[in-house]
Amino acid sequence: MPSGVSIPESDPVTPPALAPSPTRVPQTWKFLGTSLWGIVVFAAMFAGQLSVLAYFLITDRAPFSFDEVKELAGGGLTISLSVIMGLPAALLALWIAIRLSGVPFADYLALRWTSWRYLLLGIVAMVVLVIGWEGISNAVGHESSAAFMVDVAKSARADGALWLLVISFCVVAPVSEEFLTRGFLYRGWSESFLRPTGAILLSSMVWTAMHLQYDWFFFGQIFSIGLLFGYLRYLSGSIWPTVILHGLNNLAATLQTLWLANQP
Repeated sequence: MPSGVSIPESDPVTPPALAPSPTRVPQTWKFLGTSLWGIVVFAAMFAGQLSVLAYFLITDRAPFSFDEVKELAGGGLTISLSVIMGLPAALLALWIAIRLSGVPFADYLALRWTSWRYLLLGIVAMVVLVIGWEGISNAVGHESSAAFMVDVAKSARADGALWLLVISFCVVAPVSEEFLTRGFLYRGWSESFLRPTGAILLSSMVWTAMHLQYDWFFFGQIFSIGLLFGYLRYLSGSIWPTVILHGLNNLAATLQTLWLANQP
């Protein structure tokens, strides 16, 4: 190499900095997403409930008939197990929907405790509401408890499954229905154009529609209770008061039904 000639050192090629990957901001589902996922959750719950009837039909050695299906579907044991099996299916669907939103499960469904005064306020309001509906029932000569529920109670007693009926109606059903309606549906709809008022109304309508086995008189009662639960959910910022009130209301209705089932 000739003297006096220098070769410049080549700088290593520095790769351009990579742009940070966009991170998805946790966000609740709005009106459309909440509505569609609500249908999925309800379908999962229904499938879990239907699996019990399917199991009994498959394992039953009697020849298949629609009368047999009707009898099994209305049995106290079948209904109790169906309600119980609907819970894990609904929870799984809710977990998937909430997981995709990025919001923590407990935060999304407002699974946090609140002041006891909201629970006491709810109990007082529910007692007044139930007494009012009982008065209307007596005034118009309507039955206080649906006749088919009396038959379910008698069937459960005959199968030795009264304890299972109480658990399914007073513990499992309130959790399943409240997690879906006052939990998932209310949360998404209240943060949409519906705002809390619209979310309370619509979630109460959905909850009423989930009880198609009743007549129009009980529809009115269920809807009014749903409005109370929705308002309590709004005031307390928690779903636990509505779960507890739902369980207490179902317990009172179940005890009334069992008393009627024991009447000659």
